[in-house]
Amino acid sequence: MESNESNRRQMLRDCSALGMASVAGTMFDWSSALGQVADQDLAVPANMIGAYGPWAASIVGDAPAELSFRRAEFRDVEAWRVRARARTLECLQQPTARLVPEARVEASETHEGVDIEHLSWQLPFGPLTKALMLKPAGAKGALPGILGLHDHGGMKYFGFPKITRTNAAQHPLIVEHQRQDYGGLAWANEIARRGYAVLVHDTFTFGSRRVDPQDLPERLTRNLPPMDDESSESVRVYNAFAADHEHLMAKSLFCAGTTWPGVFTWEDQRALDYLCSRDDVDAERVGCAGLSGGGLRTVYLAGIDERIRCACCVGMMSTWRDYLLHKAYTHTWMIYIPLLPNQLDYPEILAMRAPLPTMVLNNTDDPLFTLPEMQRADGMMSEIFAKAEAADRYRCRFYPGPHKFDREMQAEAWSWFDRWLKS
Repeated sequence: MESNESNRRQMLRDCSALGMASVAGTMFDWSSALGQVADQDLAVPANMIGAYGPWAASIVGDAPAELSFRRAEFRDVEAWRVRARARTLECLQQPTARLVPEARVEASETHEGVDIEHLSWQLPFGPLTKALMLKPAGAKGALPGILGLHDHGGMKYFGFPKITRTNAAQHPLIVEHQRQDYGGLAWANEIARRGYAVLVHDTFTFGSRRVDPQDLPERLTRNLPPMDDESSESVRVYNAFAADHEHLMAKSLFCAGTTWPGVFTWEDQRALDYLCSRDDVDAERVGCAGLSGGGLRTVYLAGIDERIRCACCVGMMSTWRDYLLHKAYTHTWMIYIPLLPNQLDYPEILAMRAPLPTMVLNNTDDPLFTLPEMQRADGMMSEIFAKAEAADRYRCRFYPGPHKFDREMQAEAWSWFDRWLKS
């Protein structure tokens, strides 16, 4: 029973961490709803929409979707990619035109063998974006670049600090976050020390880009406890507010004619523009990686932007069917692109980059997905890369344990980047 109880607590933590929303400030008691699932060792639960489940699943179906490269009519991977990306971008509805951010260096420091620039830039909407640029101390010349994509983690108060470390004391919640999810490491610093120029920026609604409750109508914040400082309790209060606010943000974006993935992919591409514009970065050797929400961002960015020459998605690979029937309740509103599932399954968004090198790292006991659908996603990716005559450029591994990007997984990812970006 102790292992079952541990599983239950882990599932509840991860569901909360991925931004599970509540309605009108009242959190539904998922603990009782999920207890039976945990007691069955994370078995696949009954579908989330009851009698409507088989009908909804039939819309997506089991056969390759309309624009899947797995369909017989698609033979030329380049021609297929043009069509698939065009449809994906049409569904994303990115909000505005391309621009290269004008970054300002706010401060510089060296921390444990890594030179760090504290950067900021202003986008056409929202607050100032803050970011870190990390390189090996004293590095000269153009280095291969990595766009480090921070996770969601149910902590919208923070952005880049989740995967970085500087001379400043870390917030206690960040220390715990890195211990639980990253083996106690700041992974952006780790790969920078290996000889990469790494840019990590706050993205839409996180860290410096987060929504300020003071900017909202009083009716949305009147029950919000005070947040007087950066104490752990104040940060937890903010994160709970941000989880509750996600459904409102998603609805408002839909009403504006855009999507949440449309906004964050636009912002991530602008960060990529800046990274590639730097003299100390070799724009022909750039990759990206991320866990969880960062894995989601990797799927979309690496799928639509061929400047990403090597990619690693961690802890964020399954199928639309998995979300539809079983796991949408564990995930943020950031995921969904209306209508695209009719043309491409979720893993096929990432597979649009074939034959470029692509790694997917999963965890067998990840409560955010069902194992059969993670395995089915791997099958789709393998089939597409094989058909593109690039089977050696796709690698998927399943590690034991819960949702994480631990030291062993990081070591495999860094070797993958070394193979494709340093040779």
